[in-house]
Amino acid sequence: MKKMIIASTSTIHGSEYLEYLLPTLNIFFKNVKTVLFIPYARPSGISYDKYTETVSHAFNKINITVKGIHEYKNPKEAISSAEAIFTGGGNTFELVNQLYKNDILFHLKDVLEGGTPYLGTSAGSNICGVNMMNTNDMPIVYPPSFSTLGCIPFNINAHYLDSIKGSTHMGETRATRIKEFHVFNDINVLGLREGSWLEVLGDKIILRGKHSARLFKKGEKASELNSGVEIIF
Repeated sequence: MKKMIIASTSTIHGSEYLEYLLPTLNIFFKNVKTVLFIPYARPSGISYDKYTETVSHAFNKINITVKGIHEYKNPKEAISSAEAIFTGGGNTFELVNQLYKNDILFHLKDVLEGGTPYLGTSAGSNICGVNMMNTNDMPIVYPPSFSTLGCIPFNINAHYLDSIKGSTHMGETRATRIKEFHVFNDINVLGLREGSWLEVLGDKIILRGKHSARLFKKGEKASELNSGVEIIF
């Protein structure tokens, strides 16, 4: 049975890395001693070692050790033997590119479907959907495919931002970009605001956190989902 936390972001304004999620993670990762970290998204081009160090500092607060997947000679074996897995944020294109390059995307899916607890934030959440096509990131590399884990039957738009009334910004809004996506695609998209996350237990998906989320379906008006509701299609 799948057991996943799919969060819009790792850090909310005014708090430290993962701080807002730690009470939830302390319960979610109960009895877990070591988390396997996948640092491939490399926010701001940070090194794998430095990124893993940042994650380790956060998980130390709930007495969990972190080890980066890059520290293993065989990443598939690392995934197979992991007590739990965390994929952090950064650039989704590079994350997906490395998952394909190391031939572990489908292996990761199998392990997660088998019940290994998983935490994803930002880019690490984007890959949980059907594909990565609703990421906000620049295409700095060209992955072999946009198809991702498909552990949930819709796509995530992480860090979802509402348009600001009175703003003079003339660029496209997130809602506009998703509408453009739906001209050519039928996949539902969930705009996940910062500070919110999805709790996935088997086929049951529940929205958690302080904020509502915005659900986009092709040909329909976007709707708001309140925290605590089960997402059902």
